[in-house]
Amino acid sequence: MDVEILSRIQFAFTVAFHFLFPPMTIGLGLNLVIMSALWLKTRDPLYHNMARFWTKVFGLIFAIGVATGIVMEFEFGTNWATYSRFVGDVFGSPLAIEGIYAFFLESGFLAILLFGWNKVGPKTHFFATCMVSLGAHFSAIWILVANSWMQTPAGFHLAKMVKVTSDGVQHPYSTALEPGTFTLKEIALPEDYIVQAGDLDSIRAVVTDFWAMCLNPSTLDRLAHTVIACWITGTFVVISISAYYLLRKRHIPFAKASMKIGLTVATIALLLQLWSADSTARGVADNQPVKLAAIEGLAESTTEAPLGVAGWVTWKKDEEGNIIGINENAFKIKGLLSILVSGDFTDPVAASQTEVKGLNQLPSDEFLLKRHPDATPEELKKIRPEYWPNVPIVFQTYHIMIALWGVMIGLAILGVVLWKTGKLWDIDWTLGGKIKPVKLFLWALVFAVLAPQIANQAGWYTAEIGRQPWVVYNILKTSEALSEAVKAGQVLFSLIMFMLIYALLFAVFIYTLNSKIQHGPSDDISGKELPEKWKILSLKGGRQTTSAIKE
Repeated sequence: MDVEILSRIQFAFTVAFHFLFPPMTIGLGLNLVIMSALWLKTRDPLYHNMARFWTKVFGLIFAIGVATGIVMEFEFGTNWATYSRFVGDVFGSPLAIEGIYAFFLESGFLAILLFGWNKVGPKTHFFATCMVSLGAHFSAIWILVANSWMQTPAGFHLAKMVKVTSDGVQHPYSTALEPGTFTLKEIALPEDYIVQAGDLDSIRAVVTDFWAMCLNPSTLDRLAHTVIACWITGTFVVISISAYYLLRKRHIPFAKASMKIGLTVATIALLLQLWSADSTARGVADNQPVKLAAIEGLAESTTEAPLGVAGWVTWKKDEEGNIIGINENAFKIKGLLSILVSGDFTDPVAASQTEVKGLNQLPSDEFLLKRHPDATPEELKKIRPEYWPNVPIVFQTYHIMIALWGVMIGLAILGVVLWKTGKLWDIDWTLGGKIKPVKLFLWALVFAVLAPQIANQAGWYTAEIGRQPWVVYNILKTSEALSEAVKAGQVLFSLIMFMLIYALLFAVFIYTLNSKIQHGPSDDISGKELPEKWKILSLKGGRQTTSAIKE
């Protein structure tokens, strides 16, 4: 494999592993805020017990997430130096804001959250919990701003560095001139300028409108979609562990209360995700039509475009092995994709006449001719597939994500129904004298913790592979973003080392998490273990009655 493929595999592996942890911390952070708020409102020691246990789980996940996130910062410089130089002006501000305002907010209050139980009062500790959760969300915001700009770049212009000699003549940056005989100057390029291979050492994207860059066409949709997915991920951790305790008949009051909070948050978040997914998909249709055609396996532009439900897509190749199209083998619902793209659900017949572009017409001839001005119509047909993503993979990852949403919403709603009917707590209830449906359902909830993780990974692969062959959509190709100095053997060696280290790190994480689960929360919820000044009649807390003082 060449250096490009290896670098992409390495970055995908390190990002995918890291992305296991931040969604859990963001989702657990939300649940911690709810549990801490319930403690403040009710003063029921059960909620205090819950908050303390889930804070320990949060701390473990947070530590692994930080450790695995640092690696990616170095990969930008080692494997993707050309890309880093190209986007440095754009990425610098959101990543700096993420580090200063988000990470420091999160980590600054983390010590109070983890170790402040006996040091500060409940209101101060609740405030720290809110700040840690808010910091985790801020991190997601600024990382997604940077990533969304790669998908739908806005608020910038291209600038090129040139050498200007004393006579005012401009020379390409690569021109060899005697030191002291020239000055460096950056000139803005036309809006429709096409990046050339010879420009890569001297061209970069320069921010012209900070807020247009931040609020680029896909930012808000992708932010909502990703943050809601994080809520779901963290909440299913709560649901899974609570289900395990119910099955083992341990910490029953704790498990019941945690399960109720988890099912409530999960159901709301999963319903919100339905709205978010619809908005996100229409954004993709407007801004990245090639990606939409790929995830739906749509070959020809058509009205009454069908929505893929399940199946597969394969490449169609000529005798020489060149890609010339796709073969669709999927069950589809006619007209539904056109209706969803239109966004008009009041008149589905008219909405079904909305045209959706297919891969055989994407990218457009006009787009291709700007990059291949001498190509004939027949040559354009052969060139067009070079601008498609890996359609068979994108089609599958997208539909895996959708299918898992269906599984999760089914589990969440069924869980709420069983909870409200009182059946969820009766694990020995039998159907027909043999089958224990509640017990089976609880085991399904235990393993359901994997569902949002797989859906997150599938969604991320859909977004990133669906953008290919571009690292900055329609501007800079992935093949042009590599570091010139890095060799394939070096990337392969580091990839193997990362796999070994991450495997060990994951084993340590699973072992430590399992230890915390097996130990469980404290079963004593009488208040004896509460900090002295938090107790109801504490002299330090100032909550004693006059008669109590006299006595």
